[in-house]
Amino acid sequence: MKHLIAPSLLAGDFLHLQDEIEMINNSEADWLHLDIMDGVFVPNISFGFPVLNDIRKVCKKPMDVHLMIVEPQKFIKEVADTGAYMMNVHYEACTHLHRTVTAIKEAGMKAGVTLNPHTPVCLLEDILYDVDMVLLMTVNPGFGGQKFIEHSVEKTARLKDMIERKGLHTLIEVDGGVNMETGKRLLSAGADILVTGSFVFKSPDPYQTIRELKEL
Repeated sequence: MKHLIAPSLLAGDFLHLQDEIEMINNSEADWLHLDIMDGVFVPNISFGFPVLNDIRKVCKKPMDVHLMIVEPQKFIKEVADTGAYMMNVHYEACTHLHRTVTAIKEAGMKAGVTLNPHTPVCLLEDILYDVDMVLLMTVNPGFGGQKFIEHSVEKTARLKDMIERKGLHTLIEVDGGVNMETGKRLLSAGADILVTGSFVFKSPDPYQTIRELKEL
């Protein structure tokens, strides 16, 4: 599978969200990545379901919804109602992760599990059979524009090895500090989906930047 590009709307211009989404619609981007933050699980607040429900009216790309919140299992129906393709929940936020993953799938979505930078991939040994995707945070979650954490490349490679040893086809998504240089290394290590925020939305030519990321 050719790798996918999922620009993160968190880095977009919130005064012109429709324009930003139309840019994604008309670009070579594959998904639109949407970060929901609660100010508790991460030290920041982003946007909630009223905004997501408006986004769905204009977004033509699959929505990849990443919940950086406590007790994400309480909001599975709300995420599903937005038409989301993928729902990502944090390993660190779910006491009963298998139950949550099962409920996400029963609601008609793909299920993703996210790991913070300090969380080892070995903790996914048993849940890996049940998830469609693992999202590795390559910065500490909560804010855009952070410096890439270097050991994330090795971590990606370890996860890829685990997936292949089990004979699975679980996708690996990476998020944080992704640019041409880090993106190329992450793809070489086994990543399938690159999430990138500021690098795309602050680019002089977002269309060209997305195109170049696709060509890595």
